[in-house]
Amino acid sequence: MNPKRTILMGASVVALIALGAGAGYRFAMTRPAKTPIAEASGHSVLYWYDPMKPDQHFHKPGKSPFMDMDLVPMYGGENMMDSGVHIDSRLTQNTGVRLATVEKGRLARGLEVVGILAFNDRLVTVVQARTGGLVERVYARAPNDVIPAGAALADLRVPEWYGAQMEYLSLRQSGDPGLMGAARTRLLQLGMSESLVAQIEKSGSPQAVVTITAPQGGVLLELDLRAGMTILPGQTLARINGLNSVWLDAEVPEAQAAGLAVNQPVSATFTTWPGRVFIGQIRALLPALEQGTRTLQVRTEWSNLEGRLRPGMYAQVHLQKALGPDRLLIPSEAIIATGQRSVVIVAEEGGHFRPAEVTVGHEDGDRTEIFAGLQPGEQIVVSGQFLIDSEASLKGVLARMEKSGKPE
Repeated sequence: MNPKRTILMGASVVALIALGAGAGYRFAMTRPAKTPIAEASGHSVLYWYDPMKPDQHFHKPGKSPFMDMDLVPMYGGENMMDSGVHIDSRLTQNTGVRLATVEKGRLARGLEVVGILAFNDRLVTVVQARTGGLVERVYARAPNDVIPAGAALADLRVPEWYGAQMEYLSLRQSGDPGLMGAARTRLLQLGMSESLVAQIEKSGSPQAVVTITAPQGGVLLELDLRAGMTILPGQTLARINGLNSVWLDAEVPEAQAAGLAVNQPVSATFTTWPGRVFIGQIRALLPALEQGTRTLQVRTEWSNLEGRLRPGMYAQVHLQKALGPDRLLIPSEAIIATGQRSVVIVAEEGGHFRPAEVTVGHEDGDRTEIFAGLQPGEQIVVSGQFLIDSEASLKGVLARMEKSGKPE
């Protein structure tokens, strides 16, 4: 059961206890001071109690010492004492006790979470110096600029390349194919690109200054170049992140992560683009949980050829998990979580109620799976169960349940 449901359950407990106590007060005030034992269908009176102080028992009828109201009798009976309690129909009506039927079905397992767009780290390109040289010019670029593929970044003067180019051009004039091939291979091994070598062959003159260009379009994340600086072989000059696709990392609660799979389609909406639904795919389920929040990070990928999605945007993500098997389903609000076990109140004929310990499964919206403890078609209490829980506590049903580990 998620934290939000627990908070709502706590608020419901306070409201329902207050409602049940008020109804008990009204019921007691309208009850005759001396109720004949015959009203309980022949059952004897066990004791009298004040509905506002149900833990205090009295041996005779009269006025409550706590409130200006008559004490209420608690009747004994073989069936009532075995495993449940009997609540007067007028009291259940006054407190608005609602019932629901235990059904069998499948949870849709839809999940709504919030995610944040991020750069796709698989589209990062690193521009490194293939040889040492001197930076003569840096073009008007800055980090976070969006640049196209082939955009000029800086001009480098590389003395080592200049000498090798002169040697290659001289050998081309000699006409020796073997020497020409060896010299050309040396140019490539020094780090020159095929396009630069072809440009030298076409112009017939060495290229003293080489222009460094962006190998792909995207966001210029880093540009470590300044005019006049000396660079070394292997030095990182720039980092470019492509924008053709972006990632969206969604945090899914640990208890709801089952059923998610790689390549599963997902959908999302963004406040920037109201009314439009974007479709993506799950690319990875990260191996470690966030220890602070106990959530699993689900990495999804989204096509961004139109450039509408920008890293940092918030999204409402809908994850559609695989349908689960047929299970017993009940309203989530019917479950009383005691901290040690989960209990529901089962309604039986004649105004009888009994607590039943249940084993709960996944929760989806307002419904929860039940693995054990109930049968299809049984009636359970959805609202007002805390009044009945109070009556059960008076008769020791829940105490015996805690002692034995299961309802008697």
